[in-house]
Amino acid sequence: MLRQQVTTELAPVPAGPYSQAIAANGFLYTAGQTPHHPVTDETVGATIEEQTVQAMENLAAVLAAHGLDFSHVVKTTVHLHHPGRDFAGFNATYERFVESPYPARTTVGSFLGDFLVEIDAVAAIPERA
Repeated sequence: MLRQQVTTELAPVPAGPYSQAIAANGFLYTAGQTPHHPVTDETVGATIEEQTVQAMENLAAVLAAHGLDFSHVVKTTVHLHHPGRDFAGFNATYERFVESPYPARTTVGSFLGDFLVEIDAVAAIPERA
């Protein structure tokens, strides 16, 4: 199995011993992207909508680093700090980034500290001709 690390300066630097993404066996697996600014590492926004936009922009940057976009995403996992309170706002914002057929998705409640959302994705890498 060949594993290729994928990195970009347009998304936050990993806070630990993990990669922004790994390409392997025809798929790109991303680390969870949070609402942190890629340069300042400050949390962007106070609302779930604002934080979802930043997390999705960070995720888009990681996908783009491997020539992909949200149309290649087949699965996302979403962690919400306050799922009962924030699900509707998150969902409406998330929907602006993805198109039908929508990726499969799991949404769970998680303790995230001082931010509200974290999103990771699995994207199918098209076969190169």
